[in-house]
Amino acid sequence: MASVGEYCNALGGNMPIHSILIANNGLAAVKFIRSVRSWAYETFGTENAIFLVAMATPEDMRINAEHIRIANQFVEVPGGTNNNNYANVQLILEIAEITHVDAVWPGWGHASEDLELPNALKEKGIVFLGPPAISMAALGDKIASLLIAQAAEVPTLPWSGSHVKFPPESDLITIPDEIYRASCVYTTEEAIASCQVVGYPAMIKASWGGGGKGIRKVHNDDEVRALFKQVQGEVPGSPIFIMKVASQSRHLEVQLICDQYGNVAALHSRDCSVQRRHQKIIEEGPVTVAPPETVKELEHAARRLAKSVNYVGAATVEYLYSMETGEYYFLELNPRLQVFYYKLDFRQHHN
Repeated sequence: MASVGEYCNALGGNMPIHSILIANNGLAAVKFIRSVRSWAYETFGTENAIFLVAMATPEDMRINAEHIRIANQFVEVPGGTNNNNYANVQLILEIAEITHVDAVWPGWGHASEDLELPNALKEKGIVFLGPPAISMAALGDKIASLLIAQAAEVPTLPWSGSHVKFPPESDLITIPDEIYRASCVYTTEEAIASCQVVGYPAMIKASWGGGGKGIRKVHNDDEVRALFKQVQGEVPGSPIFIMKVASQSRHLEVQLICDQYGNVAALHSRDCSVQRRHQKIIEEGPVTVAPPETVKELEHAARRLAKSVNYVGAATVEYLYSMETGEYYFLELNPRLQVFYYKLDFRQHHN
């Protein structure tokens, strides 16, 4: 194939991408650059068919970071915390315009889940290499994703929104405020009442929490009274919900990749049950603790969920699998590429 434009046209595309700004650093940036270069060489006979622009903080410059050395161009950005650089949406937008790139790749972390970024880029005619903001908002919120999972007939554990139902023929991407609010708990008394309905032990969870923050296990009403305010304090302003604890369960995940034409592929599964303080330590693949037919059900359910909101890009669907009953339950969806996705590279034999 002679050029990127011809390649795009041959596959029925409508916008060839000749240049990309990498709004990330470290492993994410290096892995992306190597992946694009490898694909470009195999497809076009040259590693530089796609022009790659990196962002470089003073800290990156000081250590001669690899992503700076192997990019086609780099732009110096302020140092310090990531809100000054890799998570600064306005800065990313300005650099994308100055360098005249066709697309921006956010990687994981930093600005990858900031809804402002895809919207701002879209206004400027620049492609965001990730999910649409509306899908990200729907599935990136734990409460919203549970509601969508229920509507898509993906099993969920008993939780404070189990009683909430979507009206027939509803648009699952946009959740009405009254439905969302009916799934939340706002006071200690409401949390206690919900825990009594779903049954102890239960989890008090912040919808915007993650990485071990905004989550507490409770066994009785007294513990709810003691811990509810802690969850609120760890993730200020976040909606709170209650979920039944799945005892003797494993944490299983399915990696998805989705295109804008409604095609959704499940790239196998992994077991992420070895954790400390709700943070994953060891991940194994493929899943061996569940029968092959159950793993297939996990993949089909994940694909059904993504299709229900017209998801585009990479996503991870997380489940809890009961070792006692063999049943599985939707936990949440991460609307981005996972930091440990490269384990799948080894299994798929693709970068």
